[in-house]
Amino acid sequence: MSFSKAEQLLDLAVFISASQQGITLDQVVERYGVHLRTAQRMMRALENRFPDVHTAPDGEGRKRWTMLRADSLSLVATSADELAACVLGIEHLRRAHLDIEARHLESLRDKIMATLPRQRVNRLAPDFEALLEAQGFVARPGPKARLAPAIAATIAEAIKACRPLEIAYTSHLEDAPQTRIVWPLGLLTGTRRYLAAVDPQSRRPGTVKTYRLESIAAATLGDGYFVRPPRFDLQAFANQAFGLFQRADETGDIVWRFAPSAAEHAAGLLFHPLQTEEWQADGALIVRFRASGFLEMAWYLYQWGDAVEVLSPAPLRALVAGYERTDFPAFP
Repeated sequence: MSFSKAEQLLDLAVFISASQQGITLDQVVERYGVHLRTAQRMMRALENRFPDVHTAPDGEGRKRWTMLRADSLSLVATSADELAACVLGIEHLRRAHLDIEARHLESLRDKIMATLPRQRVNRLAPDFEALLEAQGFVARPGPKARLAPAIAATIAEAIKACRPLEIAYTSHLEDAPQTRIVWPLGLLTGTRRYLAAVDPQSRRPGTVKTYRLESIAAATLGDGYFVRPPRFDLQAFANQAFGLFQRADETGDIVWRFAPSAAEHAAGLLFHPLQTEEWQADGALIVRFRASGFLEMAWYLYQWGDAVEVLSPAPLRALVAGYERTDFPAFP
């Protein structure tokens, strides 16, 4: 077995050991970027090398691999790059004002360090410090939403425990906070932060709504528990929007045309996880995706001046009409 394949096999063993539900062939294909037959060979090699690997079908009939104990994984060494990435992640969370998550990741980092032999820590230290110095800390420039730590902690606890959340919330149509009871499902983070939650009193039961965190003046845990929608996927929900805000009547098939002068720059950006791209004969770039949030798109497109044209939908095209400046010296 080559060194690279042995390294991959150990990484696969760590991957399985870290999953309580076990992993499927599709997950192996996605993680390692291999074909299905290659994934099957990898799993056979894993079964041959690690006797603690077991297989069983899940509720949907898919085969899942699990590792009952991780004793064999003592062969796997923590690298300086992994520790540096952990510290950079902690700093990123802090600068994004996700202090609770930063403390959790910091605690995990300390637990990992505590399991390492002292000699290993001493050998890692120089490389670890050099990586941090070379990479610098992750910074997120620009404005950030403010949120009281106590409110953030209450929201986090409600999400983890599936507890109803009573919030004092001021919408953009209101002048003062109004009391709402919601079922919190997760957080969307960007320049602003939004709480994705179900309003059990809504006229459309089960509809997931978003609430700006900086507009929550107070938050307390409600009585009892709620059941999360079984098919709710936070990432899939986020993919429905261009930014963070989304409305059913602001959703459409988006088509932007970047001028030849801006096309190469635009090609280096991912505007939406599900976008498609099409190069034109004149060097222009057409970008297509489906999403909600026309106003956030208009705010963003303004930065491109006259280097981008909205081909559709009509409401977004009308929203940006007349604001295509020609004097911006650089692209965003």
